[in-house]
Amino acid sequence: MVHQVTVRQEIIDRVLARRGRHHLYETLDPAETAFVVIDMQNMFCEPGAPAEVPASRGICESINRLCDELREMGGLVIWITSATTSANGKSDWEHFIRNFVAEDIQERTIEALKPGGHGEQIWKDLEVRDNDLIVRKNRYSCLTPGSSMLQSVLSSQGIRNVLIGGTKTNICCESTGRDAMMLDYNVVMVEDCNAALSDDEHRSALENVIQQFGDVMTVDEVTAVLRNRQN
Repeated sequence: MVHQVTVRQEIIDRVLARRGRHHLYETLDPAETAFVVIDMQNMFCEPGAPAEVPASRGICESINRLCDELREMGGLVIWITSATTSANGKSDWEHFIRNFVAEDIQERTIEALKPGGHGEQIWKDLEVRDNDLIVRKNRYSCLTPGSSMLQSVLSSQGIRNVLIGGTKTNICCESTGRDAMMLDYNVVMVEDCNAALSDDEHRSALENVIQQFGDVMTVDEVTAVLRNRQN
């Protein structure tokens, strides 16, 4: 199920007072645009998985639709997966595992995050195409230094606009959006392509982004902006 909440009017009013318009971007060049889909893998989407986000299964249709639209316009789809290596019983993000994962599922989490394992596989309801890219990360944000090759990929592909979808809205997706803006990318959180553990957390992340880090649009809205650049 897609979240049934959006940015509150009082936040939109605050944005309007600050910059005089609701949305930042009237046009975005599809050729300079990447849809970065974060953590839509078995680890988060599969029922019973150690980090299951039930709402993630409800956004697959929207993600597939935006992927199709962007590919048709010449844009790039990038699937981000999370995985961590381990040696001698320790993860390469040991601080996270031992402090932010419940003790009774720490070992299950390490197993689910094994590179190339079942937990890293992209969820079955998502449509990955041959021309898409898949990038692995090992931190919340895939633009944190050393966490992934995403920044190099964006640079080499001439990307200036980063659309963000996936899960969790308020953790990996928001973290990546914040970093992208601070690296001078144009950022759009695609609200019906994001999922969190609750409506409140989802909306809070969207409200953080629209005030300080980028724009918040639906699939229909961002598709219209991309097409406006083509016309």
